[in-house]
Amino acid sequence: MATATLLLRLVAPMQSWGTTSRFDERDSQLEPSKSGVIGLICAALGRERNEEIDDLAALKMGVRVDQEGVLMRDYQTATGVMRATGRADLKRTVVSPRYYLADAAFLVGLEGDSVLLQTVDSALHSPHWSLSLGRKSFPPSQPIWLEQSLHEHDLSTALMGYPPIIQIKQSKTVRLLLEHSEHGVVRLDQPVAPFSERLFGPRYIATKMVNLEANGCI
Repeated sequence: MATATLLLRLVAPMQSWGTTSRFDERDSQLEPSKSGVIGLICAALGRERNEEIDDLAALKMGVRVDQEGVLMRDYQTATGVMRATGRADLKRTVVSPRYYLADAAFLVGLEGDSVLLQTVDSALHSPHWSLSLGRKSFPPSQPIWLEQSLHEHDLSTALMGYPPIIQIKQSKTVRLLLEHSEHGVVRLDQPVAPFSERLFGPRYIATKMVNLEANGCI
């Protein structure tokens, strides 16, 4: 099986990539979650929530943070939430904090089967359903699909060698997060079943700093 790396551009005024949300609070990580990115690709491919996603979950993911987002907290309320008895109380209203990232820009890479990635690349160019960045109310401000986005390089090389996806105003040194088989910070965002079952396992994330100018990207 030939392997390749596919690059995606995730830029929007608002993005949200929760991995630990339960009950009334909705978190967001500082970078795209793998479950969120795979969900986005499923929308592009037109896969239903109860369909298998083993092939997509097997892809190795990396993220280059071209612009850090500002973590913001949105005040919302929800009515009819579930009580400890297991029944919804339609008269009860609770505060439901929703976190999101403002003005973030990410270059995301997926490494794996080149045939599968060609299919994903075509779907992102002409998606089956509308695409959003973590929540349906957060559409991308620039196309997710990139020209010449499919590379023969490995994940790290492809991410480090691609030009900035936005104008770099300050530091040319950015964070690079790569999925690792044994080392790094644990994230519980690895899909292990169809999205309808809401089951996610752990994966390791290794982080390093990359100077885009030194890598010839600028």
